[in-house]
Amino acid sequence: MGTELRAAIAGAGFIGGVHARSARLAGARVVGVAASTPERSVAATAALGAERAFATAEELVEADDVDVVHICTPNYLHVPLAEAALRAGKHVICEKPLALDAAGAQGLLELAAQRDRLAAVPFVYRFYPLVREARERVRDGRTGPLRLIHGSYLQDWLLHAEDDNWRVEQRLGGASRAFADIGSHWCDLIEFVSGHRIVRLAGRTTTAHPERRGGAAVATDDGDGFDSRGLRPVETEDAALVLFETDLGAVGTVVISQVSPGRKNRLWFELDGAEEALVFDQENPETLWCGRREAATVIPRDPAWLSPAAARHTPLPGGHPQGYGDCFDDFVADAYEAIHTGAAPDGLPGFADGYRATLITEAVLASARTGKWVEVSTDAPVEAAT
Repeated sequence: MGTELRAAIAGAGFIGGVHARSARLAGARVVGVAASTPERSVAATAALGAERAFATAEELVEADDVDVVHICTPNYLHVPLAEAALRAGKHVICEKPLALDAAGAQGLLELAAQRDRLAAVPFVYRFYPLVREARERVRDGRTGPLRLIHGSYLQDWLLHAEDDNWRVEQRLGGASRAFADIGSHWCDLIEFVSGHRIVRLAGRTTTAHPERRGGAAVATDDGDGFDSRGLRPVETEDAALVLFETDLGAVGTVVISQVSPGRKNRLWFELDGAEEALVFDQENPETLWCGRREAATVIPRDPAWLSPAAARHTPLPGGHPQGYGDCFDDFVADAYEAIHTGAAPDGLPGFADGYRATLITEAVLASARTGKWVEVSTDAPVEAAT
């Protein structure tokens, strides 16, 4: 493999376009794309800046002229496509959830290690400079031992019964929707920043709309799931509340929702330590709130004053806003660096992190089902290679 990576994108929706843009900016050629049909694949080539269309994603992941596969398909395709790509010798960047269950994610993690391939999951909120700054303050002791970890991740895009998406349907998206989709991001982020691991939790879920009337479902071989009234049952949650304990003695709570009016993508967390509290809001990512007994301050994203770990992800001067797209660009650039050098940059999320997210998700569902506290495993899984 030469220095120029040849990337291919499986899945041509919104997130596929994000992956393609970041791949190009990181210096890769986007040699191909596969959408849900051959016709859509052809249409997607121009939109994603790809060189050619693949008739199917299965054909794409096994192509000889592809070095790294970006899997951006509906969730139920993640395991078979990632497995095929790894067996074909490709590096893989796979959207979360990595698999519909922990067993599937563990299998991919082990296969990636066996095949000595990079295997990454885009938990890209890790790449906000002020997230890295918060992490450094916790790591160097300025925050003090953490006592309380709390926050939320709120959206409103499924607020109404007429709102629909393939993620709503369990066979396409998995047994969990809201928590697997966005709760996984929140949990990954707070574990990354705090250094704590969630070891025990109590979860409750709610489905605001037991039936939905929509038109965005992805048709499968056995139909689209709608009845004669144009409705289909909803088996996945719209929101979840979780109370948890960590391995280092902190307690915490999180509210996850896709039905909170007016909230577009409000990922928010607070870490309360013995010396200071740290607050980050993804919708206002240019500042980190730092509270102490005597005063509260706001730390701006300014590379002149940030720690080296944070400044590394701050290419623009202070006052020139960076956002989600910049985080994604940094994630893909770090993944490609790991492919080229064999060494993962600090904080690059891999299949081990995707597997971890499935363990927490399964614990939340089990607790919601039984009404009991559930233990979450913290055994370190085998790491995928870089």
